[in-house]
Amino acid sequence: MRLDRGSRLLPALPRRPHVRRAILAAGLAFSLAGSAAGAQAAERDAAAPGQQRAAPATMPSFAPLVQKVLPAVVSISISLKSGARPNDEDMDESDTGQGATPGTSTLDEMLRRFFEEQPAPGRQRTVLGSGVVIDPTGYVVTDDHVVTNAGKITIIFHDHTERPAKIVGRDALMDLALLKIDVDQPLPYAAWGDSDGAAVGDWVLAVGNSFGLGGTVSFGIISARGRDIHLGPFDAFLQIDASINRGNSGGPIFNADGRVIGVTTAIYTPSGGSVGIAFAIPANLAKPVIDQLRARGKVIRGWLGVQLQEVTPALARSLGLPRAEGALIADVADGGPGAKAGFRPGDVVLLYNGRSIETERDLSLLVAETPPGQQGAVTVWRKGHEVALSPIIEEMPAARSIALGDNGRKGDQPAPATSSVLGLTLAPLTLKWRELFNVPDKVRGALVFSIANDSPFADLDIARGDVIVTVDQEPVSTPREAVAKLREATRRRDGGTVPILLNRGGSGRFIALSLNDATADRQDRRSSSQR
Repeated sequence: MRLDRGSRLLPALPRRPHVRRAILAAGLAFSLAGSAAGAQAAERDAAAPGQQRAAPATMPSFAPLVQKVLPAVVSISISLKSGARPNDEDMDESDTGQGATPGTSTLDEMLRRFFEEQPAPGRQRTVLGSGVVIDPTGYVVTDDHVVTNAGKITIIFHDHTERPAKIVGRDALMDLALLKIDVDQPLPYAAWGDSDGAAVGDWVLAVGNSFGLGGTVSFGIISARGRDIHLGPFDAFLQIDASINRGNSGGPIFNADGRVIGVTTAIYTPSGGSVGIAFAIPANLAKPVIDQLRARGKVIRGWLGVQLQEVTPALARSLGLPRAEGALIADVADGGPGAKAGFRPGDVVLLYNGRSIETERDLSLLVAETPPGQQGAVTVWRKGHEVALSPIIEEMPAARSIALGDNGRKGDQPAPATSSVLGLTLAPLTLKWRELFNVPDKVRGALVFSIANDSPFADLDIARGDVIVTVDQEPVSTPREAVAKLREATRRRDGGTVPILLNRGGSGRFIALSLNDATADRQDRRSSSQR
């Protein structure tokens, strides 16, 4: 998935006569159809003398709402720093310390965060985005990705007046930024609304700097709530069907009362234009972040020091959970609050401070909202039993990195001594393989060297260079141990589902291996003949 921000303004219609002819032809057809419809209506009226005609239906007008909110919406022009380019890095694996979702779907590849890039003389480049004034003293909210690599920032109001602005603070995890304009009189502004009270089907209004044209208004409805599109650990976006295009990034989403209930951040698009699937950061998540940026220029969040993963139905069965719910812990940071409290990979968090955890996102949001230094009350599912833990939440580190391995793309290497099971060839973790696949020193296990096409692992999220760390929540340190425990687990479970913890370049992740005895026995015989 790439951030496509290189579009230009469309040429005027006079430069494309065929387009104009098409439009004129369409207009003529519409005119003829309208004449025919009018004639039919006249005939109906004539056929029913004495009957009173019904008044024509009128559509509700958004004009009063637009007049109310438009002065608070601004265009943002960013002159990039010398040599800098727009922020067009892949965004499908936002590193949050909770773990990125491996692999992308077709929709992931069409997910884009947009602002409009405009040509500029010489080497200087300019990008355009949107924002909204949320305080009469000159505070403007926009997206973090709009102001990445910003040099000079200019705010352009609806009446075309321009003011310079400076960055007060940025938060990449939520994709929000707060700007400040020096003012000599109060500015028109928009107030925050209650996004939790917004329901699917409610009317919304989107205003922004579409394609650099200035205050452009579109309307639609809320299509869904709580969307997780794998941009980060706090994904809970409002999905709307209003037209959102390049230049709309950072623009507000208004409810029918003229209050800001969202900040535009991304769209799905196969072509670069709007297809009616756009995403906005809910106001109830954005406002606390903006308040912190205004107060201290940064955001302080709670940190548990664990990497989280979704509990799928297959993983729930393998872990003995009655339902696919909770947040699965795939890895625990050394020395972090989770490690100090006794969390283990394979634990499933069910309760946090008395609140039920349905998904890993629920836990991420609750921990982030917890003040550092506060003790949490956590209930986890561990090997068929509930266990109570009491971590002391710490402040989230400013920078963390979980580097993904290259899965063997550094050229051919001599084949190591291997062991095989179920179509999986495993190798010992030597220094050479650690360096090649970026395996941290602390990781112990068996390296996945190859996977046969007919292996039951072939359809799972496992790749060459991954390390098998545990099998059925039992640690392994060598290929022989991994082979033995895989055979033991598959036979003991009689074709059930086995949880396996992998490590890929320092990042842990569980997979659920589902087998039957016939498959296991057949693969075991093949493996024995290969050794």
